[in-house]
Amino acid sequence: MSFPSFNLLAQSILSGIFIGGLYGLIGLGLGLTWGLLRQINLAHFGLVFLAAYMSYHMATVWHVDPLLTLLILPPLFFLFGVGMQWVLSRFAISPFNSLLVTFGITVVMESVIQAIWTADFRRLETHYNDQKFTIGSLYIPVPELVTLVVAVSLSLLIWAAMRYTDLGKALRAMAEDGPIAAAFGINQKGMSLMLAGICAALAAVAGICLALTFTLTPSQIFAWVGVVFAAVMLGGLGSALGPLVAGIIIGVSEAITMAVAAPSWAPIVSFSLLIVMLLFRPGKL
Repeated sequence: MSFPSFNLLAQSILSGIFIGGLYGLIGLGLGLTWGLLRQINLAHFGLVFLAAYMSYHMATVWHVDPLLTLLILPPLFFLFGVGMQWVLSRFAISPFNSLLVTFGITVVMESVIQAIWTADFRRLETHYNDQKFTIGSLYIPVPELVTLVVAVSLSLLIWAAMRYTDLGKALRAMAEDGPIAAAFGINQKGMSLMLAGICAALAAVAGICLALTFTLTPSQIFAWVGVVFAAVMLGGLGSALGPLVAGIIIGVSEAITMAVAAPSWAPIVSFSLLIVMLLFRPGKL
């Protein structure tokens, strides 16, 4: 183990902030579904990768600017999320059963992605890949910067909506005590459908950002589950800003670990942080 130079350490921290922003962006929709709808929606990861591949296809085959797909794909995924929630709401599904059902949906999505785009590695090559800013000796790639800005903006927007709008207050009341909320006239079914659609749209945004910054292959869907789950649980279920903050903490911790020790140690970080939180703050979850 050797201590890295200041420039390497600073660049590692910056990279950790960028990847942490993506962790938080992916975890945003998952945490809202888990905390407010009481569903552990593993299909969220399938939607993220489906959106990533669709963005890749639209950019490489139809020559649509990847950032323009941010206006095209989220509305489509909103409708898909509403439809999936409508089907799930027809059955009495517990949180554990939702984990099993949505795991099956994710496997189906993985098979569909592999059938259409094969299992080969896919890389979205755009003019954004070569664009970067420099601050002294530090490099700031444009795709990673876009991802971080989108993650922070959406997290703040949803936080403000949940805190200050009647819609957000109704969603929080529904999650806190459904029967009492219904007694005061809150349409639980309509709220659930809308929230599921919003979370699916957030998955689409995260998938587009994923395609901008990472090489894609269908088998990677489940590789993201552990670290994003850790970010969601560390940040708090149903929180808008928590997953982003936790994701950045995890990302920076992983980056410093890779710089100081070895890349193979990085996956230990997120679960070590989660175990520490469970030991000292068991009521957090």
